[in-house]
Formats: sequence, structure tokens, C-alpha cells
Amino acid sequence: MVQQDHRVCIARIGAAHGVRGEVKLWPFTEDPMAVTRYGELRADDGRSFEIEAVRSGKDFLVARLKGVHDRTAAEQLRNVDLYVPRDRLPELAHEEYYHADLIGLGVEDHDGTALGTITAVHNFGAGDLLEIQPAGGGDTVIVPFTADSVPVIDIAGGRMVLDPVGILDVEALLARAKG
Repeated sequence: MVQQDHRVCIARIGAAHGVRGEVKLWPFTEDPMAVTRYGELRADDGRSFEIEAVRSGKDFLVARLKGVHDRTAAEQLRNVDLYVPRDRLPELAHEEYYHADLIGLGVEDHDGTALGTITAVHNFGAGDLLEIQPAGGGDTVIVPFTADSVPVIDIAGGRMVLDPVGILDVEALLARAKG
């Protein structure tokens, strides 16, 4: 199951950089420079953007966007997310997934009991984490996204299986699901 609109967020525009309309660009791609290879980028509000030039900054890219010529225009773009259609992205190797393909998947245990739904995928530097909204409501639960904790991923079927062994949050999730 892919996001309903079949788009994937590949970057976020940050603060203005300098006075000539450049912006900081925070890519969400494995190769940061890949943002230049997807052509037209779209914002949620329908605006389209084209990257004219890009260079590496300290922990970000510095980009010049077509039609953005001064700092004032660049400042208006802060926190705009940039998307491309899912079909423009490269095919992945076996057992690789785009975060957008995981969000919205149903989560169940080995017996098929519905535990919740993936609402986000986070990575704070130590590996991917899945944020799950429990089927029974309440606060979301964060679990590690590893082969041990998620032995089955069925994108076409819209589900993944979560193995709760050793994951306290998942054990609590199971208890809530079984009621």
C-alpha cells in the first residue's frame, strides 16, 4: 500500500541562505544529491519547484530554485516539503522499503490480531523506528524496525507482522489489542 496520493516527500526547504535567494535544503534521500535527479518537485499547495543549482553545505544542501531571486522570496519557502511521484523513484533491492510505502500498513501479531497502524518512520541515527497507532487507541508506540522485530512485511497486502518478544512497548500494544 503506497500513500494515497502516490507522492513521496524527498526534501524540505529550510531557512534562506545568503541574500541571493538560495535556501537550505534538507534531503530525505539516501544520496543527498539525488534530489536533483527527479525533475519538478511539488509542494502540498500545488506549487512546483525546479532546482537550478545545488552545493553541499555543512549538514544540508544549499539550493538555488528557479524563480527565487532574493532573500525575501527564499524566506517565504521555509518548511515547505517537496514531493515527487512515487513512480519517479528508483526500484529498491529485496527487503528495502521507502518510508512512504510503510506508512499506513496495518500491524498484526503472528496470530493475525490487529495491533495498529504505522503512522511514521523515524531515524535519529541508530536505525529506523516505527511509530504505531494502537488499534485500541491511546498513545502511539515506538518499536525498532529490524528483521527480528518485523519478520513479515507485505506491502501489497497492506500489513506487517510484529514479533513482540523482548519489546516492552509491543507487549503493552498486544495487551491493549487483546483487551
